[in-house]
Amino acid sequence: MVGAGSVGATTAYALLLRGLAAEIVLIDVDTKRVEGEAMDLSHAAHFSPSRIRAGGYDDCADAVAVIITAGRNQMPGESRMDLRQANYAVFADVVPRVARVAPDTIIIVATNPVDVLTHAAFRLSGFPPERVFGTGTSLDTARFRHELGRHFGVSPQSVHAVVVGEHGDTQLPLWSLATISGMHLSDYARQAALPYDEAALDACFIRTRQAAYDIIALKGKTNYGIASVLVSVIEPVIADGNAIMTVSRVGTHAGVEDVALGMPCKINRQGAHLGVPLLLDTAEEKALQKSAMAVKQMSAW
Repeated sequence: MVGAGSVGATTAYALLLRGLAAEIVLIDVDTKRVEGEAMDLSHAAHFSPSRIRAGGYDDCADAVAVIITAGRNQMPGESRMDLRQANYAVFADVVPRVARVAPDTIIIVATNPVDVLTHAAFRLSGFPPERVFGTGTSLDTARFRHELGRHFGVSPQSVHAVVVGEHGDTQLPLWSLATISGMHLSDYARQAALPYDEAALDACFIRTRQAAYDIIALKGKTNYGIASVLVSVIEPVIADGNAIMTVSRVGTHAGVEDVALGMPCKINRQGAHLGVPLLLDTAEEKALQKSAMAVKQMSAW
């Protein structure tokens, strides 16, 4: 775990509780903080088979995965893209050091702007594209399912709906593919004798897209949601699980080449793989292309 700030430490704690990793090593430029976090977290390790400690880049050798959370956090009033320059400088230092000692690992990016920095990590590492991926719109998808579940009065786990594109302002929900109990939302509402209110559904997505801004305005950071997402994406890597999640990976998306974008990918021990089919309507295809172009423009260095 490169970065022992709030996201890195919370993710390490969540990994400890799940017992997914035999060993977790925390790396951070703030050596006092990382030692303190490792000591504190080790007191939770008696509930887990995992070991946790502070370390350095040499400890990345033979790691199944290296999660990068290092970088400056989004501040109230900022967009994720406002972090682009400062956090690229962090990645220009971190990623080559990881790649040098761990040439066979998988790099997972959580730092924002995650799509732009996933592309940067891919270029800086020299790894194949499947072995560098970011959290993408996995958190947005989780937030979206939460909002829809609350609207329809069902568990978010019973909602099958995804957000794709940029993890940012140009993201889009795939309404045409959203289902509950195998039925499109309008059909489910009719069968469940519920009103189908498109304005209310649009409000669900607006809250999804706005969630990070609202949380940061209230508490100054986001950490629990993204930590849970990181645990969910690392699990199929460790278990070779072939799980499909909306992560960010470099490829050609909506006709836009060489861009990292949140799209459904199959995740296993070899990384994140494109090729999961999506049946988009015309409006969704155009919106996805717009999102891809927005990210592409910010990915040039």
